[in-house]
Amino acid sequence: MKTCCTVMASLLLAAVFTLVSCSSATMKRVTNARLSSFDWKNCGKPDAPAVLSSLTISPDPISIPGDLTASASGSTTVALTAPLAVNVTLEKEVAGFWVKIPCVEELGSCNYENVCDLLDQVIPPGQDCPEPLHSYGLPCHCPFKSGTYSLPQSDFYLPYMDLPYWLTNGNYRVQGVLGEGGQELGCLKVALSIHSD
Repeated sequence: MKTCCTVMASLLLAAVFTLVSCSSATMKRVTNARLSSFDWKNCGKPDAPAVLSSLTISPDPISIPGDLTASASGSTTVALTAPLAVNVTLEKEVAGFWVKIPCVEELGSCNYENVCDLLDQVIPPGQDCPEPLHSYGLPCHCPFKSGTYSLPQSDFYLPYMDLPYWLTNGNYRVQGVLGEGGQELGCLKVALSIHSD
């Protein structure tokens, strides 16, 4: 078993949360936050090579710091190799309107030319994949072979984190378009609310 959800969902969420730790933007220490109203859907073409079939996350709301349980499955009909691009569009609801957040210091609505490099920054090559990927023998580096991928229900711990001041409260929509060599491979939309003290 492998995990394309590591490619689709994790690339999207990594673009929002993992890059936060690499950004020098003004940060706010989050000591008590809640993520709620999590929703997702594929937004690619009907014949898109990479699709997420299922993604469940609980509880609702999710506390930061705190525990969450997640499972996911998906598939790709083509190998996902470097350079693997992700074009992220991040929007925040302001007074009933959705406002696109620009790309500032590699955070926001940004085009990441090679997300494989980002994965290598988070998990250095040669280092074991983090749990539970390691226990299930799931890959965390490019290339990702074609095939069906699944992550059984697994428990995770979300630690304290630093977030940009503008990302700490509100309703958000994130769209990530996965591409290689100018070809769209898949698209995923995620919606969630963030509330912090």
